[in-house]
Amino acid sequence: MMLHRHRGESKLHLIEEASRQEIDRWIAKYPADRRQAAVMAALRIVQDQNGGWLTTDLMDAVAEYLEMPPIEVYEVATFYSMYELEPVGRHKICVCTNISCMLCGSEEVVAHLEKRLGIRLGETTPDGRFTLKEVECLGACVEAPMFQIGNTYYGNLTPERIDEILDALD
Repeated sequence: MMLHRHRGESKLHLIEEASRQEIDRWIAKYPADRRQAAVMAALRIVQDQNGGWLTTDLMDAVAEYLEMPPIEVYEVATFYSMYELEPVGRHKICVCTNISCMLCGSEEVVAHLEKRLGIRLGETTPDGRFTLKEVECLGACVEAPMFQIGNTYYGNLTPERIDEILDALD
């Protein structure tokens, strides 16, 4: 077994035990010699463990745990929009602006959110409560325009519905 370590020091201690157990459940879904296939799940798990974003040290820990070069983990983390490389707000609002949502009013959704929150796409409110992010299709075109907050999808958005959703959040 060959471990690839970044800068020669182990980072495995950064992965909490509960996170390791969840990663192990994903590893078990793949052949023993293909544990690297669990990289996307492992990144999501450690991102959740860290308040919604990935540090380089956490990505290095994932690489070490999955026995793969760190650069391969970085490539995955920088390619997919669900991974964050900087701190995000407690509520990350992922607004779909792809074709179906665009045709159904996502521009108005973005404008309303930016006005209400006082931030633009890609920014976080000064109090750390909200991050506003533009994303590609979330696969809920039938309810366009829509956005995702945490693991919940909200569709058929209007300014009034958006205000109700935001008012209900802690």
